[in-house]
Amino acid sequence: MADRLKDLFHERCVRSIARNLRSAHPGLDERGFARDCLAGLSDLELTGRASRIADVMHHHLPQPFPEAARVIVASLGPELDRSDAFGLAPLQYMPHVFYVAKRGLDHFEDAMAAQVELTKRFSAEFSIRAFLTRYPDATLRRLRAWAVDPNVHVRRLVSEGTRPRLPWAPRLRAFQQDPGPVIELLELLKDDPERYVQRSVANNINDIGKDHPDVAASLCRRWLEGAPPGRQWIVRHALRSLVKKGDRGALDALGFGAAPSVAIASAALSPRSVKLGGELRFSFELASTAPRDQELIVDCAVHFVKANGSTRPKVFKLRKLVLPPSGRAEITGKVSFEEMTTRRHYPGRHSIDVMVNGVAHPLGHFEVRR
Repeated sequence: MADRLKDLFHERCVRSIARNLRSAHPGLDERGFARDCLAGLSDLELTGRASRIADVMHHHLPQPFPEAARVIVASLGPELDRSDAFGLAPLQYMPHVFYVAKRGLDHFEDAMAAQVELTKRFSAEFSIRAFLTRYPDATLRRLRAWAVDPNVHVRRLVSEGTRPRLPWAPRLRAFQQDPGPVIELLELLKDDPERYVQRSVANNINDIGKDHPDVAASLCRRWLEGAPPGRQWIVRHALRSLVKKGDRGALDALGFGAAPSVAIASAALSPRSVKLGGELRFSFELASTAPRDQELIVDCAVHFVKANGSTRPKVFKLRKLVLPPSGRAEITGKVSFEEMTTRRHYPGRHSIDVMVNGVAHPLGHFEVRR
């Protein structure tokens, strides 16, 4: 993904940034700015390219930072008008937020004002983290005010910018150790009407759950009390990683905590020898052995062979269902062994388990070959 996105910082994008900055600051050397940005740019990855352009901004924009921030804000295009309007085009503002993070730390108020405007067009989730690290109390106070801002992008910044494990960004170690300040902000957003914000809140809790599973499960259990549909959606999405791991606290919060009374029958794997690039198909029958209805989450865990010959499980979602007494359900699935940017496959003996409410039931073994 980042490999594709980095190519958006090409010559045309750089010249567009230069042109927009010059419209706000006529003294800018537009050609020189573009030349300095493009020198060696193709050798860098996504964030490296954004950082390079931010450094060039520092050399070409007026100083001190408050004056440069005024130029940056004046150069921006129109605000995003919808919560789902965040496409690839606003990525051109990534260097702008990097500039604020690098050069604005000694100018808190001017930097906060610039980030509000930037987040309405892109997202200041990267830059706000530098201020959370340098000025945690002051920045948290500002985020509490932004949590009730009428602009959906500003509200989303509150949850997205405080994610302890935000992709492509340095981790917020203090919040990994103590997520309490983040949870206080999420409490203000738990009933936000916009799915755009709800998804960010859920992702933040998902991050918290990777370091503090009990905290995430307990929070979600409390949030489900009298929860409207939007908050219910947040909780389901927030606990997705813990549910995949079979975490009992997360399963219990969602009402799937009881140990299932089931049997696995008629298991079939085909083919038993899968060629790299091919596909495994599997099926089984899930039979209830309980005298009552059972609410079940059914997943599968594939134990993929790693480069060193060991295995590591990856969980895939299958179904949620209610199984009546003596009820049976036929379940099928497939696993692709095509090469992916996110997963590389190796030959060897693999295995697959059925996960029912987090309890593993072996389904069988199969070989992967070149």
